Amino acid sequence: MWIPTLVLCVLSATAEVPVTPPVPLEAPPPVLPAGVAPPEVPATVLLRVTIDTAGEVSQVEVRQTAGVAFDRAAMAAAVRWRFQPARRGTEPIEVRADVPVTFVPPVHGHHLEAVEAAEPEGREALPSDAGTPAVQPDAGSPPAAPAFSTTVRGTASAPPPVAAGDFHIPVGQLADVPRNSASDLMLLAPGVMLANHGGEGHAETIFIRGFDAGEGKDVELRLNGVPLNEVSHAHGHGYADTYFIIPELVEALRVTEGPYDPSQGDFGVAGTVEYQLGLARRGLTTSVSAGSFATRRLALVWGPPESNEATFVGLLLRQGHGFGPNRAHANAGAMAQVELRLGEETRLRLFGTSYASRFSSAGVVRETDVVDARLPCEADADSQFFCLYDTNQGGAGQKHILSAELQSRLKRGGRFMQQGYVVLRQMRIRDNFTGFLLDTPPGEEAQRGDNTEGYYQGSTVGLRGRYTPGLTVLGQPQPLELGYVARFDDVHTRSRRLRDSGGAPYTTLFDNQVRTTHLGAYASLRVAPLPWLTLRGGVRLDTFLFGVDDQNRPTVDRDGTRLPEESLEAYGFFASPRGTVEVRLSPRLSWLTSAGLGARSSDAAALSDAELAPYARVASGESGLGWRLEGEDRPYALEARGAVFATRVSQDFVFDEKAGRNQPIGASQRLGAFVTARGTWHEWVDVQASLAWARATLPVPGASAWKVWDGTVMPYIPALLGRLDASVRGTATVAGEQLGWNVAVGHSAVGPRPLPLDRYSESVFLFDVATRARWKAMEVGLSVENLLDTRWRETELNYVSNFRGPDAPASLLATRHFSAGAPRTFTGTLTLYLDLQEDTP
Repeated sequence: MWIPTLVLCVLSATAEVPVTPPVPLEAPPPVLPAGVAPPEVPATVLLRVTIDTAGEVSQVEVRQTAGVAFDRAAMAAAVRWRFQPARRGTEPIEVRADVPVTFVPPVHGHHLEAVEAAEPEGREALPSDAGTPAVQPDAGSPPAAPAFSTTVRGTASAPPPVAAGDFHIPVGQLADVPRNSASDLMLLAPGVMLANHGGEGHAETIFIRGFDAGEGKDVELRLNGVPLNEVSHAHGHGYADTYFIIPELVEALRVTEGPYDPSQGDFGVAGTVEYQLGLARRGLTTSVSAGSFATRRLALVWGPPESNEATFVGLLLRQGHGFGPNRAHANAGAMAQVELRLGEETRLRLFGTSYASRFSSAGVVRETDVVDARLPCEADADSQFFCLYDTNQGGAGQKHILSAELQSRLKRGGRFMQQGYVVLRQMRIRDNFTGFLLDTPPGEEAQRGDNTEGYYQGSTVGLRGRYTPGLTVLGQPQPLELGYVARFDDVHTRSRRLRDSGGAPYTTLFDNQVRTTHLGAYASLRVAPLPWLTLRGGVRLDTFLFGVDDQNRPTVDRDGTRLPEESLEAYGFFASPRGTVEVRLSPRLSWLTSAGLGARSSDAAALSDAELAPYARVASGESGLGWRLEGEDRPYALEARGAVFATRVSQDFVFDEKAGRNQPIGASQRLGAFVTARGTWHEWVDVQASLAWARATLPVPGASAWKVWDGTVMPYIPALLGRLDASVRGTATVAGEQLGWNVAVGHSAVGPRPLPLDRYSESVFLFDVATRARWKAMEVGLSVENLLDTRWRETELNYVSNFRGPDAPASLLATRHFSAGAPRTFTGTLTLYLDLQEDTP
């Protein structure tokens, strides 16, 4: 954070003509060079800048130093500032301004907090277009007017990563790339692929770091610190829906691949993804979209001009018919946050969101039926490709979140964060993967169908906190961090079979009332015993207490009649040490090696009474290089990373079509590597590319844990994943008017995915493009997803099924099943930018 206060000196003035001060137009914040940590106490650089008659900064000198690194960062930012020039009457004049640039340490997390500096005469900082400057002319000029102050808010560079696979990803200009939802922002991390067999509103299946993480079983997901994974969900333990997040309000993501940060918690087997919200643009932004398949979208986001990016309100409405039969969707969501200042060193953030969704799903189809045109649609190839068997598939859900987060800076440099949250959610999902294969009706009745209904309703209350005492070890400030989590879930989770005709439930697979208490704590330490060596390490302790009321027990057992209910309790405990060694090979190049243990809690439905609850344990190691080039008056920034990793999991899961969810299969292991790079040039060009390879196998029984290459290849996990995101912005003059323009492209490449019985899917190559033009407060845009209109399979499976009917003999031969990916889709958008303090293309 930096806070300039302008005190102007007119180089030449007369008493007869009034002087109008310069007005800031563009004030990009200073960025600390790579390897320079934010200050532990506020550090102020006093600059004297000369603003010429064109409003440009022509000269900068340091009047008061805060250290070479901070001086250079402040000067590099100052030369990029732009102003409306000062005027004497109507004539532009040159002036000098003394500007204190204050670097304020972060209160917590990854952002520098908005801690205003004290203003002259006790006044608070004013917006950049407010007030009247103190003009302090040369001798003979009129007396100075009241002091003028301005606040320009910025952020520091991201904190050092805890591992080579720890990514702090600002969305920035890459928001221009076409995306269906905030879930697609996860593609900005290397080695990530998303798939969805359930329709728009169903959580994405996440493939990351060689894991088929399902809808969240192996990835910890958080929103501004609030956990999103849902315990013992009927559709799969750890189910986490991010579809409700409004993309326009996502400021950045932190994606930590691997269990290397002590703050990572439950479900962080393959890693952790945290969405960080913020709205940089102040004022009201209205966006209306319409496109193929009757798709409509309305987004309203508002940032009060007098507040910072942490205060916003957003509304999003979406609906459409979908790209084929039984794919309609409709959802609505609202998100709001306010940051309140409770003192010079304390901030309170209040956040809330409410969301409701309903969607239909086409499910999966047999490839042989598509080829032979047996599906109940037109006989042409496209109609068959996008057809379906069962119209009673889809779902509906609701989610409501409230959160309060208190941040405070303590005496002697300590920091404290405390957050409390409440989550309410309800969901119902219907799937049919096998048709008429599994049902065994009583007597001589016909089969009723294999449609599965998963129902989930629950509430969560939780606390989390973090404390950094103001200590210094080996000359390094703030080396120690202590944190804790406390979470209680009370949920009802149930799975039933539904009739093919009418959809009425005819049997219950499980019906549980689950209460889970999760308590965890961690401690992490960072020390630098040598200038080129940094050590980070810590340990995390997690405990779980489960209480389950099984409401689907048999009414008769070997001892006679009984009630169809039973209760059980179980307890689990796990300790996970984690550490990283960072060697700085040069000022811009670092070598990071990390190792850690992690865990996934048990699905309460699989526990027995008084059991020492088993965890799925993960051991992982990684080594890689990170290189970064920015600052030093360069108009561009470059960052690149690459690493190799190995992971072993004690209990993994693979999708089971009979259950319609992931089922345990035993231990698994991964060996992989990735490279990624991102480059930016001012606010004109932003390009990011990544390539990842992973091999996931089931180890040979009895083989050494070091033989990570041997074993049977796990199904459904692609070995190769590539991604490119790029955006170019610029301005042009048309008929004397300034016009802003943008062109963006996104490209995904997915290698063949292994299927059961030694079969492989085809590779997938998708291209998305978008362009827009802006004139004053109005912007029009066009995006095209799947530009080449590729017929691709979003999900591809291989198993036995019977969709020909209850009287047809079931084939015992496994065949491919798939859910169709979206064809070429056009979307046009009209956006209006209203009430902006600074309205530039």
